[in-house]
Amino acid sequence: MNYRSISDMNDAIVSNLHRLPRDIDLVVGVPRSGVLAATLVSLAANIPMTDLDSFLEGRIYTSGITKRRAALDRKVSEMRKVLVIDDSIAGGNAMRDARARIEAAGIEGDFSYAAVFGLEPEHPETDIVFEVVLHPRMFQWNFMHHKFLAQCCVDIDGVLCLDPTEAENDDGPAYEKFLAEARPLHAPTHRIGWLVTSRLEKYRALTEAWLARNGIQYDQLIMLDLPSKEERQRLGAHGSFKADFYRKSNAILFIESEHAQALRITELSGKPVLCVETHIVSFPDALSLPALGQAARNLPARLRQINSQQGRKSTAKALARALLGARGYESLKNRVKRPA
Repeated sequence: MNYRSISDMNDAIVSNLHRLPRDIDLVVGVPRSGVLAATLVSLAANIPMTDLDSFLEGRIYTSGITKRRAALDRKVSEMRKVLVIDDSIAGGNAMRDARARIEAAGIEGDFSYAAVFGLEPEHPETDIVFEVVLHPRMFQWNFMHHKFLAQCCVDIDGVLCLDPTEAENDDGPAYEKFLAEARPLHAPTHRIGWLVTSRLEKYRALTEAWLARNGIQYDQLIMLDLPSKEERQRLGAHGSFKADFYRKSNAILFIESEHAQALRITELSGKPVLCVETHIVSFPDALSLPALGQAARNLPARLRQINSQQGRKSTAKALARALLGARGYESLKNRVKRPA
């Protein structure tokens, strides 16, 4: 699974700004996900933006006061160089539709068309593709609205709803109240293959009722068959229980709430896990091309946040250990040290 987060999108845009025409007057986002890409381009380059529907109606978004300049206050009719952008392109239907609507509106101007992510470095419907991301692929802004959910195992607490607080997690009346009234978090719009949760089997009825009330469709609900929270904690069965089911299933991805558990599930199942806490996919082979590519994408952004050289070095090592795991990190270190 090739996964890209909002941070990945921003990095792809910033690193490709030099490829765009220097004198763009306006950025237009193709609804809906293209509006996110247009916003990031607009903020990075400090140029006006709008969405496609508003553009066709002659309206642009107003700007704030912190980065004001005269170019931000012009009317649509004064903006001749226009960039139309979408988050991704595959078949090209959305971009073709955008082109057709602009042409039908008779709007004159010098138009450029771009996509942040594409299946190929070039596409007939765009002038620029920032980064190639092949299928199967999933994005942070659509991972709960993706057809691949039918082939996924999905955690409940921390993914579909907020985690219980310590006070709520009493394995008694407070916990039952939480299960009945849990606050929704990520709402899926596609049917989920398997819901795999460390909630205890004795809470199945309450869990099923909450899922039905929130319109969450799924094929199977897999719960932990233990008598109590204390027994679950004694056995430390959270990650191993999820990993065991995931390993035996036909699922292609596990969507987990916590980073540490995601790494544990990956290690025990030998299959990839997406963590919604970090929006990073952990891979069973830490030295595989997808794993190393993800590490390379995420490292620069994290290092930029650290001021000292020693801090950056420590962060790089910590990140390498987290992504690669202990064995992968030592293996990579030994390869680097090995004489030619």
